[in-house]
Amino acid sequence: MAETLPLFPLGTVLLPGATLPLHIFEPRYRQLTIDLVTGAVPDREFGVVAVREGWAPDDDGLAGLHAVGCTAVLRDVRQLPDGRFDIVTQGARRFRLIDLDTESKPYLVGSVEPLPDDPADDETVGELIRVLSAAARDAHRRYCTAAWKAGEWAEPDPDVEPGTLPHILVADCLLPLGDRQRLLELTSPVERLRLVRSLLAREASLLSQLRAVPTPITTYAVDHSTN
Repeated sequence: MAETLPLFPLGTVLLPGATLPLHIFEPRYRQLTIDLVTGAVPDREFGVVAVREGWAPDDDGLAGLHAVGCTAVLRDVRQLPDGRFDIVTQGARRFRLIDLDTESKPYLVGSVEPLPDDPADDETVGELIRVLSAAARDAHRRYCTAAWKAGEWAEPDPDVEPGTLPHILVADCLLPLGDRQRLLELTSPVERLRLVRSLLAREASLLSQLRAVPTPITTYAVDHSTN
């Protein structure tokens, strides 16, 4: 069933289970934050969608946004003296963007539908998922060992569901937007595990060859309008 959801276009991809801190300074997203806090937007939830490189949602509409996004649930908020906000959100559920409303609110509003995973209850598939989960965890371990100092990363809990595991693993890793978007859009748990294992193995190999570590980038709530 389609639903209406406030949208926050960003130059990054939010994945289910991942934490996303944001610095809110642009007026319309300040209003969104107020609406989330006061309950005008139910469940303190809004949608995060990645902006296509070189496009502007205000000018290009749906064409300026990737078709699949993830809801963000507001977990913490701090208002600054000048009216800006520092907030912490967590990715919850994936959705497909159907339509865009640019007029009813100061911020974008989207008509969205849920994007669930494909069913996978075959016993053979279950065994494959267990093998791929172990391989993905190993690739994550090698990446983090090369990229971060001890204490800057942690192994996911053993009981993390295989369907959620790739998203949790990537939360510790700096991957290009295109790779993160591919991971978000996959609806097969098996293919998602295969992809994350491949991506993290690639990145770990690059780090070892370059003898360099990635630099974390603070995420800001960038105004994608042309005004």
